Amino acid sequence: MQHCKNVKVTHKEKWLPFAQSFLMTKVFHTIDQLAELIYSHKKEGQTVAFVPTMGALHEGHASLIIEAKKKHPIVVSSIFVNPTQFNDPSDLEKYPRTLEKDTIICREAGLDYLYVPTVHEIYPPSFNTTLDLDLNGLDLVMEGKFRPGHFDGVCQVVKRLLDLVMPTHLYMGQKDFQQFTIIQYMLHQLKIPVELVVIETSREKSGLARSSRNTRLSPAGIKKASVIYRTMSAIKEKQNTLSVPELENYGMKRLKRAGFEPEYVTISDSKTLKAVEKLDGKKSAVLCLAAWLEGVRLIDNILL
Repeated sequence: MQHCKNVKVTHKEKWLPFAQSFLMTKVFHTIDQLAELIYSHKKEGQTVAFVPTMGALHEGHASLIIEAKKKHPIVVSSIFVNPTQFNDPSDLEKYPRTLEKDTIICREAGLDYLYVPTVHEIYPPSFNTTLDLDLNGLDLVMEGKFRPGHFDGVCQVVKRLLDLVMPTHLYMGQKDFQQFTIIQYMLHQLKIPVELVVIETSREKSGLARSSRNTRLSPAGIKKASVIYRTMSAIKEKQNTLSVPELENYGMKRLKRAGFEPEYVTISDSKTLKAVEKLDGKKSAVLCLAAWLEGVRLIDNILL
């Protein structure tokens, strides 16, 4: 049995269609046939990588599939807009659904199997999928503070998908730093035999982190949103001259001046997500932020 290992962060590569893009990605709406295929691959000693998504795919998602395909003969992805992780019903309603375009992106990235389940498939009324898992405070800061219950829904759906797909490896992006930290904790606590691999955040040339939410910004908003990355870079440059509170305050003020409505700019321990009193180089720290622009909530992070 393969046990959880330390999270590995690899460098992104520019997304280019692979030669196998001409192969058809098989699409499944129920798990039965897909599970049989995955079982047969694993029985032959093949590893199976899994890339869970909520659709509205972009180059960042494609890079996850491509990186997974470099290491594993079989790569599976899912598209499921999970209702249990939205604490705002209007946000769930606005979330873009672009299945036809998504399928093309998956095919060009070389994906083998695409799983597109219904809500009834993931959450059957006769089956209790809720988790009683203490996240040790990881869910109470940053995103958890502003989106109560969000990570309960994330853990619920990821656990359910892992139970159905049964992969050997799970691929996630660094952009959702708190999310993958919590998922790694869940894998460890529940002793789920899956190795988590984290891929570096995929960015536009401007530095803007690629996100499905970017499609809701105007062209002017897209241009302005690059201020987020420039702000994080400026904080990183000042990390040896300013205290942690000064760095966080600098980030908040800079975003406000640029026309954002920031919710938080936080420097935390990259493993425990607890607040860092000072940057002394002894422990890895991460700068995470969330800010609203044109009614769209954007998040990003950078390692210090």
